[in-house]
Amino acid sequence: MDDTQLLRYSRHLLLNELGPDAQARFAAARALVVGVGGLGNPAAQLLASAGVGRITLVDADLVDLTNLQRQILFAMDDVGTPKVEAAARRLASINPEPVYVRVAKRVGPDELAALASDADVVLDCTDNFATRHAINRACVGARVPLVSGAAIRFDGQVAVFDARDADSPCYHCLFGEGEELEETRCATMGVFAPLVAIVGATQAGEALKILSGIGATLAGRLLLYDALRASWREMKVPRDPACAVCADRR
Repeated sequence: MDDTQLLRYSRHLLLNELGPDAQARFAAARALVVGVGGLGNPAAQLLASAGVGRITLVDADLVDLTNLQRQILFAMDDVGTPKVEAAARRLASINPEPVYVRVAKRVGPDELAALASDADVVLDCTDNFATRHAINRACVGARVPLVSGAAIRFDGQVAVFDARDADSPCYHCLFGEGEELEETRCATMGVFAPLVAIVGATQAGEALKILSGIGATLAGRLLLYDALRASWREMKVPRDPACAVCADRR
């Protein structure tokens, strides 16, 4: 690292659990962020600020005025601009060192599989079950750890599904595809602005722990946050031996 990098990342370098070795791992790492909205904004910003070497941003949407209440990377001048373009531009202004890959379209299963196989960690920052299941299948197939987040109204959740570990559950083990689950989106139900920052930041924290190999991740656990009560709960998530997605994983 040169002097500028030593100064930029000094607060991480001072941590015994991180230091220069972890910073080098960050610089060599590839993160895939699917969904550049309320969760993807803070998650991507923290990954970029930490110096993750390549960050791929996937989102087909344009910045809308309603996004500005909670999507902290965007400004008025970005309204009508593809989210991945506006986010990459803002991230580069914060830290120009990472490579920001922009995918401004909806990606199908084959494209998701290719993107996941070329990543060291995947962050699911989307807002619908169909996409979440598609991302999960891609991560299980590529054996790449998945950091999943969700936020609606005042309720948030974060979990890690680590396909590298034979004992770790996948997203399908927790939320079976085709089950009768209520599909709720902030566009119709509303969302507390600070909640998405809390959940997205927690996702970034889990991703950075995965990339650096420090601490204990949320693999096998679901973390639930109630912003109205300012309370956290944790649930264990066992692996389903009959899971249609990960049962054959060895």
